[in-house]
Amino acid sequence: MSTKPKKKKVELKAENFYELVYKIVKKVPKGKVTSYGRIAVLIGKPRAARAVGYALNALKKGQEQKVPWQRVINSMGKISHKGDTPRAILQKKLLESEGIKFSREEVVDWKRFGWPD
Repeated sequence: MSTKPKKKKVELKAENFYELVYKIVKKVPKGKVTSYGRIAVLIGKPRAARAVGYALNALKKGQEQKVPWQRVINSMGKISHKGDTPRAILQKKLLESEGIKFSREEVVDWKRFGWPD
C-alpha cells in the first residue's frame, strides 16, 4: 500500500488590473513621465491604455498621495483632461514642481523626461 503525500493546494492571489497599474505607476521616478499605453504594455495588456486612465481616475483621496498619477500622460506628451480642467491644471503644476518642462504647445519632451528611458 503506497501512501502518496497529499498535494497542497496553492492559492495565488491574483492582483487585479487597477492594483497592477498602481504598482507600475509607483515605479515612475520623480521628474519623469510615462504614457497610459506604456503602463498597459508593462502590465502585459497593450490594448488597455484607456483602462489605465480609468484606474488612475478611480484613485481615492488617500491613494493619490501614494500613487504618483500625475506622472502618466498621453502618448502625444500632453495632459489628458477630458473636461476636468482643474485636475489638468493640478497635474501640470505637480509635474512642473518635479522639474518637468512643457513646450509652448503644452507638450513634454519624451527623450528628456520619458520613463522608462
